[in-house]
Amino acid sequence: MPLENNNDKGVTGAAKFVTSTLGNAVGGVGRTVGNITGAAGRGIGDTITSTTGSTGKPVGDAINSVGTGVENGANSVAKGVENAGRWKQAA
Repeated sequence: MPLENNNDKGVTGAAKFVTSTLGNAVGGVGRTVGNITGAAGRGIGDTITSTTGSTGKPVGDAINSVGTGVENGANSVAKGVENAGRWKQAA
C-alpha cells in the first residue's frame, strides 16, 4: 500500500481552509479600498489640473501620483495577505 504524502488532512486542512477564506476576503476588501482610493485620487488630481490649467498642474499631478501609489501599495498588501492565507512562502 503506497504512503500518501498529503499534509492537508485533519486539523491542518481545516486551518488552511479557514486561513485561505479569510485571506481571500481580507485581500479582496483591501484591493477594493485601494482601487477606490486610487481612482478618487486620480479623479481629484485630473479635476484640479483641468480646472486650473498649467498653474495647478503640479498639484494635480502630485495628487494623481499619490492616488496611484496608494492603489499600488494596497494591491501589494492584498496580494501578500492572500498569499499568506494560502500558506505561500515569500520567494
